[in-house]
Amino acid sequence: MSTRPDLVACWLFRLDAADRPELLLIRRAPGRMYAGLWQCVTGKLEAGERIIDAALREVGEETGLRPDDLEALFETDLVNWFHEASSDALLCEVVFAAQVRAGADVHLSHEHDAARWLSPDDARALVVWPAYERAIDFVAWLLAHPDRADAFRLPMPG
Repeated sequence: MSTRPDLVACWLFRLDAADRPELLLIRRAPGRMYAGLWQCVTGKLEAGERIIDAALREVGEETGLRPDDLEALFETDLVNWFHEASSDALLCEVVFAAQVRAGADVHLSHEHDAARWLSPDDARALVVWPAYERAIDFVAWLLAHPDRADAFRLPMPG
């Protein structure tokens, strides 16, 4: 049996000038569910859409980053299940990570009103959900274990 997720998440990260990791957090705009929440890129799958294509589409829609702005794309071993009270449903979210090329510019959509590149520790301090902390830890693990990270690397589209 296979399960198709309802949502995708993609944790964007880059290396600063000293090769230290930074993660992109974006803040949900006023007037939206969870307004003010700092998060990664997230969104719903469209009918018939491949899961990884949904993640890349959401990255583009929410940050303006295109596939050629990404150095590497990773699946993770993280899948989040959570109860969504407003729809009284149990939702599934599959989690990806992508390394952003140096110099790539982020351009937020109307869905978010601020963006910050943060160290893993600063990002952990800003997020509210334990699942986000686990994803930040996974990105840090990928960078600390490049020999094992290749097992999670996905082919770049195109």
